[in-house]
Amino acid sequence: AGNSKSSKSTAVPPGPPMYLDLVYIPNHSNRKNVDVEFFKRVRSSYYVVSGNDFAAEEPSRAVLDSLLEGKAQWDSNMQVTLIPTHDSEVMREWYQDTHEKQQDLNIMVLASSSTVVMQDESFPACKIEL
Repeated sequence: AGNSKSSKSTAVPPGPPMYLDLVYIPNHSNRKNVDVEFFKRVRSSYYVVSGNDFAAEEPSRAVLDSLLEGKAQWDSNMQVTLIPTHDSEVMREWYQDTHEKQQDLNIMVLASSSTVVMQDESFPACKIEL
């Protein structure tokens, strides 16, 4: 038999917008779980964008575009900061292609400029003050 699933998003239940300080975009920013409705409803000052798997499309360009589309429908122009956990080709291309729109929507993309070193491990880091 055929697939009877609705094409409507089920990631975010219906209701008024939720305002949060920090949101980790679910499932490595995969488009199967996050769409425009997510960003229309889950409004945050900071979004963490994970994913560094080009083959799996993580992070997804569609998710990044959904942020722009969802944020454009907010009733305020509050500052939003996007925090990528990895420097990916998808993120770089999206940043360059949509930079003007990001500025119009008051979205800033952080580039990690700090490194944390712990024993035998080092990784990029950023400081968030809430």
